[in-house]
Amino acid sequence: MHRTRGTRPGRTPAPHAHREAADGATPFAGDAPGPRYPPIAEHGLIGDLRSVALVGTNGTIDWYCCPSFDSPSVFAAILDAERGGRFELAAAVPARTKQFYFPDTNVLITRFFTEDGVGEVQDFMPVCCDESREVRRHRVIRRVVCVRGTVPFRALIAPRFNYGADPHTLTAAEGMQVFESPGRSLALTSTVTVENDGRDAWADFKLSEGETAVFALDQIGEEVMPRGCAHAEAEHEFNATVTYWRKWLQQSRYRGRWREMVHRSALTLKLLTYAPTGAIVAAPTTSLPEQLGGERNWDYRYVWVRDAAFAVYALLRLGFSGEAAAFMKFLTTHISPGDGAASGPLQIMYGIDGRADLPERELPHLEGHLGSAPVRVGNAAADQLQLDIYGALIDSIYLYDKWAQPISSGQWDDVCHLVDWVCDHWDQPDEGVWETRGGRKNFLYSRLMCWVAIERAIRLATHRGLPADHRRWRQARDTIYRRIMDHGWSERRGAFVQYEHADVLDASLLMMPLAKFIAPTDPKWLSTLDALTEDLVSDSLVYRYDPQASPDGLRGDEGTFSICSFWYVEALVRAGRVDEARLAFEKMLTYANHLGLYAEEIGRTGEQQGNFPQAFTHLSLISAAFNLDRALG
Repeated sequence: MHRTRGTRPGRTPAPHAHREAADGATPFAGDAPGPRYPPIAEHGLIGDLRSVALVGTNGTIDWYCCPSFDSPSVFAAILDAERGGRFELAAAVPARTKQFYFPDTNVLITRFFTEDGVGEVQDFMPVCCDESREVRRHRVIRRVVCVRGTVPFRALIAPRFNYGADPHTLTAAEGMQVFESPGRSLALTSTVTVENDGRDAWADFKLSEGETAVFALDQIGEEVMPRGCAHAEAEHEFNATVTYWRKWLQQSRYRGRWREMVHRSALTLKLLTYAPTGAIVAAPTTSLPEQLGGERNWDYRYVWVRDAAFAVYALLRLGFSGEAAAFMKFLTTHISPGDGAASGPLQIMYGIDGRADLPERELPHLEGHLGSAPVRVGNAAADQLQLDIYGALIDSIYLYDKWAQPISSGQWDDVCHLVDWVCDHWDQPDEGVWETRGGRKNFLYSRLMCWVAIERAIRLATHRGLPADHRRWRQARDTIYRRIMDHGWSERRGAFVQYEHADVLDASLLMMPLAKFIAPTDPKWLSTLDALTEDLVSDSLVYRYDPQASPDGLRGDEGTFSICSFWYVEALVRAGRVDEARLAFEKMLTYANHLGLYAEEIGRTGEQQGNFPQAFTHLSLISAAFNLDRALG
């Protein structure tokens, strides 16, 4: 939906930076040519363990929510190129760009190669490890450096508050640009001259070799006053941020073949943690489409019990017990298992502060990424019944007790409460792991993970000598096992199937040997693995299921699901097909973006689809790399 650009009546446009779109959106300084929507994969991620910003390879911040992951956006050009708002900072002349992370950190560097020189933008958000007032600044620092020759730069700062719905004013005071809206105020400081028109700010400047410029964007309020960021402070914050991330990464025990990719995944998972509570979000974005032009657009800025539990497993594998402990504290402090709700004693997801109410609504004023509407905030799936979450959660608690530190008596009481509920309710139909909106079914994966919930609790009780209703738990566990073997197996397909008495396959069943439900060399499992390979695998990439054969209540198709692709690698490893597993893993690595980041899905031509980056994908990469490396010796 392209719009004609024009000049506001009665106003003289500022040089370069201020030709106004017909609907009020400010284009990039100088109208440099480029796509309205860079691909999802053309982004890097920075953050401060409270929120994140996506930075494009063109130097534009086009996604940023302040002050937290699930706050309304300040910059959302990735969802609407004209109404969303953005912070552009790039060479003012044609340039080739490259983007990389400062080694072993989440400091992002975007380089611009021009005819007359080379410049770079260093993007980072300082991490405050205490709860001082300074932590509420949520500062984004963008340091511009000319490393060779001379390079002209242009900047455009055009926030659009509350997902582009709230108006704002802009005033200049004491060298600062202060953006004020009804719900949020930001202050921009810079070491170069900045102009404004009462709404947006811009700057044109040239740097010679060795010269720098600094832009700092702060949230301000009653307790956080505007403050400049001089060159010396920017240098100090840069070094402190680098030190923080490197010190954190030193805890990793992984020394295997794919260290760089594993550590990038670990750093990404860390960026998706919310430090004040220990919550781990599924992804830091909303409504990035699983299919361009389709309706499969969801808000992932919340804590899925399943996703976070799997993330705990991956981080524990690498030695990051602190993050696991923080998530366990989140569970005990913010989540109170209850009864009577349609979703059971636990919801499938919560807010980063533990809130249970996550109403879903659409934002019709935003066109969506590449026109993929609707844009949604909130998530109605919070009310679904998904029985598998109990297995994922109790398995993570079992592993935390085994690899980190013993759980408390209060935590064990909660586990017993959950297991007792699972014993009574495991045989209900539910919406399943993929959150389908086509009606409840007796999904096999849900049965599998109910078995895991009870089996791990029995192991934990036996190992620790904890009180438990062993007879009841064992009877329920064994009943579930027989139910799966008797009703989840299709003789016609020679495979375990998506739901009872069906003939369609589902990649979630790759978890059967991973969860130790069935031996990885069992003939029934090997037959299932062959059937999955034939039906759902394409060049090592794995589809979740076939929506034509198993309608999910939504229109359109989707790409391959990357967590399933890494599960496939692990299943091959455990089946003894290590060479196939290694090839599949290496192929999957080629689908990462230039920084080693993955979205949720991969399209037919290798493009990233869905919210980005996705915790699911990165935690499963870690697990696959760990187990494949061990198998290779």
